[in-house]
Amino acid sequence: MLTLIKNAHVWSPTELGICDVLIADKRIAAIEPQIECSFGSLSVTQIDAQGRWLVPGFVDPLAHFNGGGGEGGFHTRTPVMPITDAIQAGISTMVSGLGTDASTRSLSDMLANARGLANLGLSTYCYTGSYEYPVRTVTGTVRDDLILIDKFIGIGELAIADKRGSQLNAAELARVASEAKVGGLISGKAGITFLHVGDEASQLNIIEQCCHDHDVDLNQFYPTHMNRHQSLMEQGAELANHGLMLDLTCSTTPELVAEGEIPAAKCLAQLLSEGVQATQISLSTDANASLPDFDSHGKLRGLKVGRAVSLLESVQEAIRDGVDVEQVLMAASQNAAQRLKLGTKGAIAVGKDADLNLMCPDSLALSHVWYQGQLAMQEGQVKIRGYFDEL
Repeated sequence: MLTLIKNAHVWSPTELGICDVLIADKRIAAIEPQIECSFGSLSVTQIDAQGRWLVPGFVDPLAHFNGGGGEGGFHTRTPVMPITDAIQAGISTMVSGLGTDASTRSLSDMLANARGLANLGLSTYCYTGSYEYPVRTVTGTVRDDLILIDKFIGIGELAIADKRGSQLNAAELARVASEAKVGGLISGKAGITFLHVGDEASQLNIIEQCCHDHDVDLNQFYPTHMNRHQSLMEQGAELANHGLMLDLTCSTTPELVAEGEIPAAKCLAQLLSEGVQATQISLSTDANASLPDFDSHGKLRGLKVGRAVSLLESVQEAIRDGVDVEQVLMAASQNAAQRLKLGTKGAIAVGKDADLNLMCPDSLALSHVWYQGQLAMQEGQVKIRGYFDEL
């Protein structure tokens, strides 16, 4: 199947101007100022973008395909994520972790959900492990999970600075990170250690101690929720200048913002203004995780659910607030893809997967979404649904 997108204002995420983009065999075959439709008897679907923005499909480094949390009891277990949530957010690649609950939710179930979403067109990956240490795995070791199971690209989201974590020490963290690195080296994957950072005063101290006391590099770690509060963001900004990648969580609530959380779009702008390199920041959704609100004594006051569409909303907010479009799109697509070694994702270039979003430059609303050349949304209407979505 061939698809020719005409007259698109292309952001690769670098601005390329008005171009035609040809999709063939699930990938981008050509990007030129003008491509003529001289394909003989071959069928070509042609779409006139009329100057709308064509941007890379978003890459989400943290979601929860089979739900998460349940800090308020079994009745507060969050639901499984449907593919329509990802499509409506313009997310074409997602990485799932277990999070807090590795007792009633399993890695096997998460893998099954990842494969189900992949069967529908979404590009999916997973982290082995969960919040806890010792690490839960499928094969018995982190290294073997990464080497033997194709979907696993790292370990996460291992919890630090959080009362719900296992309070592991620097030596234990170094051991886990080294095992993940070797598994990544042998399998050709990122082998990343993706860290959930809670709101405790220790912040990123264990990462600094781990790298100081052991033979572990700072870039082996990828901490998320770095917009949890100002102090954490500032420590992250300092470490980003030494190579640490920072992930900002787009899903939030008014209660969390009132407690000091910085909305992802505003945190992105602040980090950039403080001199953090645009390549060192990514955006994630925490989709279908629980977003608990605890008081100062650890008592649960309320709980909401992470939303996939929060990534699109954060992109829209950042651009409207005047953040450079290219830097916003890098944070939403290219940066996570590069850090996670997803070589065909996160950019519009010849040979890359045809994961694309078409956006109105005025409203920044999505009109079209492509998953590897397949239309997942057309003129705002979702074209792909899960097997039971209509029931």
